Amino acid sequence: MGSDSERTRVTRLKEVGGPKASRPGDACIVVIYGPDLGKRLQLGTAPFEIGRSARNDLPIDQESVSRHHARLTFDGTDYWVQDLNSTNGTYVNDDLVREQRLHDGDQIHVGRSILKFMTGENVELQYHEEIYRLMTVDGLTQVYNRRFFNEALEREYNRSNRYQRALSLIVFDIDFFKKVNDTHGHLAGDALLRQIAAAVKTRLRREDIFARTGGEEFAVLLPEIGLDGARVTAEKVRRIVETAPFRHETHLIPCTVSLGVAALRGDETEPNALYKAADDCLYEAKQAGRNRVAG
Repeated sequence: MGSDSERTRVTRLKEVGGPKASRPGDACIVVIYGPDLGKRLQLGTAPFEIGRSARNDLPIDQESVSRHHARLTFDGTDYWVQDLNSTNGTYVNDDLVREQRLHDGDQIHVGRSILKFMTGENVELQYHEEIYRLMTVDGLTQVYNRRFFNEALEREYNRSNRYQRALSLIVFDIDFFKKVNDTHGHLAGDALLRQIAAAVKTRLRREDIFARTGGEEFAVLLPEIGLDGARVTAEKVRRIVETAPFRHETHLIPCTVSLGVAALRGDETEPNALYKAADDCLYEAKQAGRNRVAG
């Protein structure tokens, strides 16, 4: 068995002829989750270091970040990310890596921060598109954020009232989420939020509006769906989460959610009345023992 450096050289030789080579100056990283959200840092030919120390090119003041956590390098053809024996590891697209070649759009997780790697001739356009996305999408879970949800709730509320169409809302949060953070750490809690969002998102309709509305709270707005249909969807979400094998590193993290369901009755005076009705039902579900649907 050869040394790590020998194995790395073999890997790079095998990947020659892959995607178009990067050019220094055509690449950057953008903070899409964590402190300095939206910040862009240009990458050149010199090593670029990330860590808690103020001496790094990108200092991130978080307990989960090591003083010298990760390094980005350019080998004349491609950019690579290398973990610097950090305590909590470096991840690329949720995979723990020691050294990894970067491709356009890759997400680098350093502690609780997420950085997006961009490269190519249209990197300036990509950056502006990403900033626009950050106005509507939660960087951690990649579902809509609270700002977009509030706008969608008002829009769908007005449309439903105007045309006398059904509209329902599901609000849910993770049971005993604080215990997950206390037992496994905040990195595990972040991983759980991402995995739950991904598992639920794929099982909803295209027209459903799925958003992270708080720390561990989510909402699903259901246009053209009445209360009975919303209850069916809520129960489906509950089962998805209860049966999914959520993991962080080597730990299996069992998880359940409590859900509140409400539908427009016609006597509401504002969009937030629907949200309050669903939130009140969520409180009932938690008071009744959690891992259930109320409403």
